[in-house]
Order: sequence, then structure tokens, then C-alpha cells
Amino acid sequence: MNYRRLGNSGLRVSELGLGTNAFGKRADRDTSIRIIDFAIDHGINFIDTANIYAGTESERIIGEALQGKRSKVVLATKGGLPRGSGPNESGSSRYHLQQELEDSLKRLQTDYVDLYQIHTFDPSTPLEETLRFLDDMVSSGKIRYIGASNYFAWELMKSLAISEAKGFPRYVATQVSYSLADRTPEQELAPLCIDQGVGIIPYFPLAGGILSGKYSLNVNAPQGSRVVTDPSFSRFLDEGRIKLGQEVSSIAESCGCTASVLSLAWLMSRQTVATVIVGATSTTQLEDNLNSVSVQITGDVIKQLDEISDTYRYGKPFAWYRLP
Repeated sequence: MNYRRLGNSGLRVSELGLGTNAFGKRADRDTSIRIIDFAIDHGINFIDTANIYAGTESERIIGEALQGKRSKVVLATKGGLPRGSGPNESGSSRYHLQQELEDSLKRLQTDYVDLYQIHTFDPSTPLEETLRFLDDMVSSGKIRYIGASNYFAWELMKSLAISEAKGFPRYVATQVSYSLADRTPEQELAPLCIDQGVGIIPYFPLAGGILSGKYSLNVNAPQGSRVVTDPSFSRFLDEGRIKLGQEVSSIAESCGCTASVLSLAWLMSRQTVATVIVGATSTTQLEDNLNSVSVQITGDVIKQLDEISDTYRYGKPFAWYRLP
């Protein structure tokens, strides 16, 4: 396993990270624990979750799985998206985040999280309030590093400027949808992150499985695929991206690897990417994706992938989560 600095921080994270959105939902408890054990045994030290994944089950399962292994991982969670319909059950106010952080720590069975991420920008809360709260939590030892998620470039830059002016901790990372099927971060966010020393953590790096090449036009989705186990995912399928997945599969075949491995390796070649989080519903799936760390792709292949995905540098992101 290779390890990279998370932004300009001194924290080193595995190039391939483990995303846990499926834990407690598409992967049951026992399967999820086996996946976590497998990941740690193969050098993955970055585990990413959130307070809303599987209705808090993801955090609970991770907390159980990490007993006796907590020091082996860089544990990241998030807060800020809605947890209920009440007036203070969403957003990045001190009131909401304090409650959510405490609840996350209990479920994760730990005294601290290594990376706490604001799940999306909150237009109703002053950034200074959010950042001051994060500063307090870093000082208290409950949080070690802070990150953002689903921020526009200007929102991230404003946050960094406030931290600089007030002496607050700076965001060291930002999570965003980023893949061959969604290169929109390259327009503004990636150049900003290069300039400011912020690491990008792509989510949906395989566009929910589309870049594995498993989907075909006018053919039913394969059994066990995400669109079958999570029908709401069908909103992400479109003709252009399905064709892109098939093109990536063709290139991958000539490289002697799977389309998923090639897609992940392409992301790892991007200057701003710190760690690529991949979800898994089985150890077999994770085992294949681990090959992305060691596969060698030439500059010509990267150029070819750049060319076939160029259209996805423009338009709407593949996925984007914002408060109303």
C-alpha cells in the first residue's frame, strides 16, 4: 500500500480508502466487519463514514469492528446533513454539530475522530460559527483534523480565509464527486486545492459502479448491482455514462486489468487526490479494487482516458448533496 499526505497536513492516508455507505444497508453487520478486517490487513488505513449512513448503522458497525484496532486506522466521519425534521436537526450550527459529534463518538466507541468533515455548506450558519466550533473540538482532542464536503470552490476559499484570519484550524481535505464520469471539480475546485494545499477525497469514484462496465443499454442490470439493491440509484444512469463505462472496459482489457481498477488508478494519477474511497459489499469486490494501487498505467493510457471523458469536465456534477 502507498500512503499520501492529506493535503498539507502531516497525516498520511492510504491511496485507497474504504467507504462505508453500504454498511448496515447493502452489506449486513457480519459482512461489513469482514470487509473492515480485510481492508486493515491489506494496508488500508483510511475509513470514511457519516452520521447518516444507513440511519447511523454504519457508524455503529464500525465502532464494533474497530475494538482493539482503533489505532490502526484514520477514522473519518461527517455531520451537517439532516438527521430529522426539527429546526435544529440539520446544518453546521454549533448546536447541531455538537450533538451530532457526541452521538457519532458514542456509536464509533472512540474518544476522537481523526477527520471530522462538514457534510455540506450551510447557508444559514455563519462560517465563523462553524469553524470556531471545530477549533474548540480540535483543542478538546475530540477532533484531530477537519475537512469539508460538497462545498463550492468559493465556499471553501472563504472558509480557508476565515481560518487564516482567526487562527482556526484549516480544512485539510474536501470530499466531492469525482471520477471519469464527473470531472467537474477540475474547473475550479482542483486548482484551488492545489494552490491552498487541500487534499481532494473523491466519492463515487466509480460513478456508483457505472465505470465498472457492468451496465449495458437496453439490458437489465445484473443481479446484485447497485441499481438493483438500491433502485433510487437508477436516476444516475444515462446513455452517455453507460457508453463511457463500456469504453473504459475496452481500454482496461488492453491494460490487463478491470475497468474498476483502471478508473481508480486514473483518479490516483490526479495531482490533488489524497485518497480514493471505494465502497464494498464483499471482500472479493475490495480485493479487486486493491489492484488499483499497484497497476501501472502509461501516460498514453491516461491521455486516452482523459480524451474519452473530456465532456464530463462540464455541466452538472454526477452527484451533489446540499441543504435546501
